[in-house]
Amino acid sequence: MPKKSSGGGLSPAQQAAKFLGVSVLAGAVLAGIALPAVGALGLAAKGSVESFDELPANMKTPPLSQRTTILDADGGQIATVYSRDRTVVALKDVSPYMQKAIVAIEDSRFYQHGAVDLKGVLRALNKNAQTGGVSEGASTLTQQYVKNVFVEEAGDDPTKVAQATQQTIGRKIRELKYAIQVEEELGKKKILENYLNITFFGQQAYGVEAAAQRYFSKSAKDLNIQESALLAGIVQSPSRYDPVNDEAEATKRRNIVLQRMAAVGDISRAQAADAMKAPLGLKVSKPRNGCITAVKGAGFFCDYVREVFLNDKVFGKTKEARAKVWNQGGLTVRTTMDAAAQDSAQRSIKDHVYKSDEVATAASIVQPGTGKILAMGQSRPYGVDTKKGETTLNLSANDDMGGGMGYQPGSTFKPIVAAAALEDGMPANKVYSSPYQMAYPSPVSACDGKRWMNDRGNPAKLENENSSEVGPYDMKEATAKSVNTYYVQMISDIGICPVTTMAKKMGVERADGDKMPQVPSIALGTQEVSPLTMANGYATFASRGMYCTPIAIESVSQRVGDKTKSLQVPKSTCSRAMSEKTADTINALLKGVVEDGTGSKAGLGSRPSAGKTGTTDERYAAWFVGYTPNMAGAVWVGDPAHKRKMSGITIGGRSYGKVFGGEVPGPIWRDMMSGALEGKPVEQFNDIHIPDGRDKGRGDGNRDDDRDDDNGGFIGGLVGGNNNGGGGGEPFPTPSFSIPEGFFRGQDNGGGNGNGGRFG
Repeated sequence: MPKKSSGGGLSPAQQAAKFLGVSVLAGAVLAGIALPAVGALGLAAKGSVESFDELPANMKTPPLSQRTTILDADGGQIATVYSRDRTVVALKDVSPYMQKAIVAIEDSRFYQHGAVDLKGVLRALNKNAQTGGVSEGASTLTQQYVKNVFVEEAGDDPTKVAQATQQTIGRKIRELKYAIQVEEELGKKKILENYLNITFFGQQAYGVEAAAQRYFSKSAKDLNIQESALLAGIVQSPSRYDPVNDEAEATKRRNIVLQRMAAVGDISRAQAADAMKAPLGLKVSKPRNGCITAVKGAGFFCDYVREVFLNDKVFGKTKEARAKVWNQGGLTVRTTMDAAAQDSAQRSIKDHVYKSDEVATAASIVQPGTGKILAMGQSRPYGVDTKKGETTLNLSANDDMGGGMGYQPGSTFKPIVAAAALEDGMPANKVYSSPYQMAYPSPVSACDGKRWMNDRGNPAKLENENSSEVGPYDMKEATAKSVNTYYVQMISDIGICPVTTMAKKMGVERADGDKMPQVPSIALGTQEVSPLTMANGYATFASRGMYCTPIAIESVSQRVGDKTKSLQVPKSTCSRAMSEKTADTINALLKGVVEDGTGSKAGLGSRPSAGKTGTTDERYAAWFVGYTPNMAGAVWVGDPAHKRKMSGITIGGRSYGKVFGGEVPGPIWRDMMSGALEGKPVEQFNDIHIPDGRDKGRGDGNRDDDRDDDNGGFIGGLVGGNNNGGGGGEPFPTPSFSIPEGFFRGQDNGGGNGNGGRFG
């Protein structure tokens, strides 16, 4: 007795025989009656056997693309993203009415025939011959499923989609052979399940579960008769029978399905009549896809996670391979985002800077010792509607991670200079003359044995906040007051290379990916960086000298079919950037900034904190970067386009004559961190005492080592060293130094006239 297939149809051999037996009808059969019978017969029959045999034996079935869910560290949902809005469900989780409706309208003899319905072919051929055109098709549900597999494999490539759907004999031959294979391997129930999960139902909904949620805001298992009929009717033409845009046409189509269900005995005629009287009953859920759906203003964090996935080779060797995995979806991505920290950051931003303001703000929080990014937010909302002030530019991130080209950090870079000096052997109570105004000392040693030299004819100069801010100062007071001339003397003393090396060890690099130039002006924060970079760099101080690369992803699992697997994720790598003693000393210096220096408005009360203010030249940007032992955060305020100076400006409903790092970013940081740290343990810094350096005598620039090149910082007591006044300047320093054009990025031309200094 002939062997039956697992689905109740004919065996592969019988199917092939049937195929060859009707090859004279190939113009109709192979095209699924999508071609006129006349004139196609000879073309189809010729070589059909050879074409059939040459096809690969097995059809490759790509995993169905599904939605990806992005979670916070505690498992709360941040957003869902997808290239196809689809949730794969088992057949048992689909309403029996839905199963019957789709079979009734698409292939009522599905359970009686095999991969090809010869009776249906003959019926369609006869009808098409009578009309002289194409009025009826004969593709079985199995053949339709195979075609949908080809479309799914084509993805969003329009050329591949066209190839997968073109009405050609070759495609129908391939479709038919694979339909035979599918019938043998899967059986009817699995084919129906796969078909319901792969089919497009319009309104961005792929698969019956997404369709049920889109049109009725319910699960597929809960669909009633009329709802099932509506969805089944959409499949033939999702645009024509779209119930959202054409209720009348959709109703007609639904009723046709109901009549067909009654005709084949799936429901009674009374049930069909009642269902046809019922309204459509739509309860539409709008498509919610992408990071624009993120909660707690976490759209930019969500986008950063996507950038990590697409850029990190742990997820695939090539960018194309990584994009394929991301677009396939079915991922559950648990991130490092702390919901409380994110909520606090966004609330603080909203309270202090309005989205309609001329300037913007961006903030990031990082966990010291782990590199985990806890929060990331900004005042400009995430989105693509520029009329509403929306943007997808992540102001917290580097250029290669969806951000911009960065912003000058101003004096928030000074602690990096101090760390380099301390590691180089400089005492923590080092004193420099710190005059109100000075030219950049020259020459200054740089990397690779080179030297930076100031322009002798027109030397670059700098000055402090005001004329009353005059040294000598020791490191603690100079840091608290953010004295420019002190830090330029410091970098001139130790050289540029230790500073750029220390910055690199702390992960502080330019946002555009370029190298830090070897110029002494970097001591004043002239090189553009991102808020995330500065937050993570300062986390190095908080963790007593250990730098950890930033991470945003804790774990990733992927669902393929009915199986779930875990994917590898990037790990933070930690390395020692400086000694514990150096870090402890910097912490002591920066505690002074918050306690009684320029950052006093950023203080956290009884909770120990440390930080540094920064305001750039011409007030294009203002910063506060600070930390506790358990969290580090950075806040930047400015014009991303670098056009609006922050003088005579209104921000967050308040007017400011001049914006300082401690005046606007400082309070944002304070409120952000207060909320983020609520309920967290109060941790202490490892206290270290820094003696007053001026007890040894004002203007003493001697180091505590025996280096031959020590001369008290080139200028030492030479300029202003006999000033006994000290600086009681304003609490918010202004970086009012003059820098010639091209000074920061000058090149050596070998002749002593290089723009912005030269290496000699």
